[in-house]
Amino acid sequence: MSTVQDIVIVGGGLAGASAAQSLRIEGFNGRIILLGDEPYLPYERPPLSKGYLLGNDELETAFVHPADWYGEHAVELRTDTSVVALDRESHEIVLVGGERVRYGKLLLATGSEPRALEVPGGDLAGVLTLRRIEDSQRLKDAYTRATRVVIVGGGWIGLETAAAARAAGLEVTLLERGELPLLRVLGPEVAPVFADLHREHGVDLRTNAVVTEVLGVDGVVTGVRLGDGSIIDTELVVVGVGIRPRTELATGSGLDVDNGILTDEHLRTADPDVFAAGDVANTMRPRLGRRLRVEHWANAIRQGELAGRTMLGRDDVDDRSPYFFSDQYDLGMEYTGYVEPGEADRVVIRGDLAAREFVAFWLAGDRVLAGMNVNVWDVADMIDVLIRSGRPVDVDRLTDPAVGIDEV
Repeated sequence: MSTVQDIVIVGGGLAGASAAQSLRIEGFNGRIILLGDEPYLPYERPPLSKGYLLGNDELETAFVHPADWYGEHAVELRTDTSVVALDRESHEIVLVGGERVRYGKLLLATGSEPRALEVPGGDLAGVLTLRRIEDSQRLKDAYTRATRVVIVGGGWIGLETAAAARAAGLEVTLLERGELPLLRVLGPEVAPVFADLHREHGVDLRTNAVVTEVLGVDGVVTGVRLGDGSIIDTELVVVGVGIRPRTELATGSGLDVDNGILTDEHLRTADPDVFAAGDVANTMRPRLGRRLRVEHWANAIRQGELAGRTMLGRDDVDDRSPYFFSDQYDLGMEYTGYVEPGEADRVVIRGDLAAREFVAFWLAGDRVLAGMNVNVWDVADMIDVLIRSGRPVDVDRLTDPAVGIDEV
């Protein structure tokens, strides 16, 4: 059996690269093999729907580390390498072509993939998703050729993609199944901010809209049919209806899987030599008293770092609140915390909601569960401290901009 001196990381994304860096920072001097199934250096995904897609940033800005970092830190990076099986009994992974790689400790950081639009015509040319570099490149190129785009899904990716399309001068129709984009996440108090933002920038936002068919001629998309029978002409369809964790290796090897690979708070699976991090990990959160699978950038970094320490025998826990950010037009926001639908009994606002310069707080009783700062900066860490403290707050002081959030 291999020893801990052979650590294999499956997944060439942010979580995997962060884990490799963490191992070296913690003084591990054994062998690290990092396997990615794409032909690129490990990269971050936010630029794909933000700066890179908009044409403001070069692709290199998305890479976690420059190319020479891996050699300098003795990380054996193998790109364009797909893993097809995990043999836990022999402590080996199996690559396409049959090569077997032994491990002492194994980190599964396989990420997630977009859900397809499962309607007739959903596989026509011109129906795109956004998850990988090639997706962003195809979409950026399509934005230069098309004049109209239909975006299916009013989540964060859909909204950011709509903003990029408007910046490129396209006519944009955004289709949301619910009453408002982000309603499940933000609730009726705050979700209208984003609906109004996009409509003010010329997006044709249609709510309670269900796609029943993608229309095409000669295999190329020409329109979208909705449940009410109406047809929207378009040259391009972007699908943003969620993602699913890539759990095939875990499932095939008998690991516990339920909306991701199940881990404890240290990112250990039921197998003491196998760990999971990032989008694919459904992790116990002791402070929340539940498991949680988080699909955001900060989680990939934090869990990669934690996985590195855990594989070296540490029992650390990352107790920080989930965090993500978004940039759309002239609106920038950060969201800190986690709220199940119906868990908060009220939302209070600090600042000017109409001017889109505010902080929203979700509360259960007098305890803060989450906060979102919109065009207000340098407060996310204070919001995290407030959430983790679990202490009761004076709402009048919480909503008073003259009182520091750290003084509430």
